[in-house]
Amino acid sequence: MVRLKNIQKEYNGSVAVDDLNLEIEKGQFVVLIGPSGCGKTTTLKMINRLIEPTSGSVFINGEDVTKVNPVALRRKIGYVIQQIGLFPNMTIMQNIEVVPKLLKWPADKRRERAQELLRLVEMDPEVYGDRYPSELSGGQQQRIGVLRALAAEPPLILMDEPFGALDPITKELLQDELKKLQTSLGKTIVFVTHDMDEALKLADYIVLMKDGRVVQADAPEELLSNPKNEFVAEFIGKHRMNSNFCIDEVKDVMKTKPVTATREKGIGESIALMKSRNVDSIIVVDKAGRFEGIVTIGRIMTDGKNHKNISRLVEEDVPVVKMDSNAKEAFDLLIQNKLDFIPAIDDDNVVKGLITKSSIAKAMAEVVWKGADND
Repeated sequence: MVRLKNIQKEYNGSVAVDDLNLEIEKGQFVVLIGPSGCGKTTTLKMINRLIEPTSGSVFINGEDVTKVNPVALRRKIGYVIQQIGLFPNMTIMQNIEVVPKLLKWPADKRRERAQELLRLVEMDPEVYGDRYPSELSGGQQQRIGVLRALAAEPPLILMDEPFGALDPITKELLQDELKKLQTSLGKTIVFVTHDMDEALKLADYIVLMKDGRVVQADAPEELLSNPKNEFVAEFIGKHRMNSNFCIDEVKDVMKTKPVTATREKGIGESIALMKSRNVDSIIVVDKAGRFEGIVTIGRIMTDGKNHKNISRLVEEDVPVVKMDSNAKEAFDLLIQNKLDFIPAIDDDNVVKGLITKSSIAKAMAEVVWKGADND
């Protein structure tokens, strides 16, 4: 898909990228990471010719990008940055349709594509389509930035620290959405970050750079378990795998403070609660906090108009895990059943937390793999 061959970039005699060679396969999620000034953003920008290499070649699908008009090249590559850059005088629909319009897609095709993408991230086009960027939250604006990059169906997307300015909760939600989109759409993504947690969560392949060179490029598991040298081990730090690691319990890796409500919660109140906590499900408990089931926004939207409260919308046949059960087994249950989360309960059936998809990545980095401080 993408091949960088003997790439060199110099600025006034100073080397920013030094003889870099890298191959990125179709459908792969590759993360470039390293300390500030290591050359990761420069490398990213040379792929779509925002920066021209001093020497060497960049190939996309076997074609040398230097032989392609840079404007035409960029219209075929999605690009997302931290600052987003939405056009303030355009509606959300118009922002998403920018590149398809430049490519002269018919108006109905552009609109259909924009609506489809908004639904993919659960933003109703009837609600959000005619709004302006200033009417959205930072997280919602960043979603639109990602959708705009996807709009013209590019096979390749470049992302330069797109979630760096967001709060941790919003960042985590968008990471989940991005990984889900990449998996379902089969896009090739090259992603720059300085956050190792983010790299471990998203990447199929991590490229760790220092002083313009690739120090180690491997799958996350290999990078963690077999760091190539002392720099790699120190950069990974607490994430480094200890060969004698033990599996921790659910209580050590679960998210606390889940969103809960009793069966008497009104339909409108439940929707407002979900919106305020940015979730699509509520865990239903009795007055003592004991688990009774879940209610999803989908069920409310489908059947809620026929009820005053959520009592008859509760899905009771939902897997749960005990707080003191094995975290690895809980993760396996989550993956095998394609669940978004699993409630964690104590011996009295009281809800204490959640195991989520993002818990897997965090547990891998912070719990299951012991830190360097323990070596």
